Amino acid sequence: MSNTEFYCLPTIIGSVPHTDPPKACRLLVRYLKDIPTWPQLPAKSFLENMYVQFSEGFPGTVVENNRIYIDTANDYTKSLETLYQAYLDNDFSKYGIGRDHAAGLYALLEQDGLKPKAVKGCVTGPLSWGMTITDENKRSILYHEVLGDAVPKFLKLKAAWEENELKKISKNTIIFVDEPYMASYGSSIAAGAFAKPEKIVEMINEVFDGISGLKGIHCCGNTDWSILLKTRMDILNFDAYAYATSLALYPDEVKKFIGRGGCVAWGIVPNHMEPLMKESVASLKDRLEEAIAPFTRDGLSIKDLVKHSLLLPCCGLNALTEDGTEQALKLLTDLSQEMRKKYR
Repeated sequence: MSNTEFYCLPTIIGSVPHTDPPKACRLLVRYLKDIPTWPQLPAKSFLENMYVQFSEGFPGTVVENNRIYIDTANDYTKSLETLYQAYLDNDFSKYGIGRDHAAGLYALLEQDGLKPKAVKGCVTGPLSWGMTITDENKRSILYHEVLGDAVPKFLKLKAAWEENELKKISKNTIIFVDEPYMASYGSSIAAGAFAKPEKIVEMINEVFDGISGLKGIHCCGNTDWSILLKTRMDILNFDAYAYATSLALYPDEVKKFIGRGGCVAWGIVPNHMEPLMKESVASLKDRLEEAIAPFTRDGLSIKDLVKHSLLLPCCGLNALTEDGTEQALKLLTDLSQEMRKKYR
């Protein structure tokens, strides 16, 4: 496997409904032999919520009564200095993710006999983390003059620590920066400095600085894809099940992205029980080929696109049942085999 030539191999975003980490890992490893990812387990603990999960070590962090906030009233100078020093030294050792915040990561690291082509992890993106995590007055921390600047630096160290751990499984790593907040881009909730495309690109690239392997961005809603395509990402992951036409509005940018070795990760398997029950490998294959078609009208062949494609569920799987999760994984892997058989 060179660079991003995946030929529609399957992987997932991360979250599953399980509360038993080894059980969740065994399921993922069984289906995702080539690119396993560690399971995020939000049903197990509030600490595994995607925003809380990557919060340990941020100056002023308070987690109590299933709430997280940054206490800016107390003196956080020393911990901020420690963070900036670690950032300057590229020393991620103090910014690990504890077992109580990511039991699935540790369970994956403890699996024997893994020999995947690559291993995937994730970190919550700076826009989403910084807009969702608030201070004691419920104001987004990204708007805080001092601490706002620290957000991407902090997440860079988190991503670097995580990637370093995942290299124990495979030297080929993929880290997704999850930016669900980009679906709100352009609305009043994403106003201010962070409505500027260049600011978003700069923050995401700062997190990418901590990742030496392949860098992905995941956004599960409709957004201005041209902004994300300006970052240094290698993999663009989107919900192709519900929002296929949203990416089709940017054929030139996508063509340029593929031309420089980029990969599109098509989120094609639904992640809610009702639509999942209605789908088959054949129906999803039709849907995927329909989503790919608009990009083949301007010199890109479908084989080129398939070569630079991954297949995923449209977002996290935690809204499914455990049996539903297995059904989604089976559809995903069977669809991957069909696409590889037809186009490789």
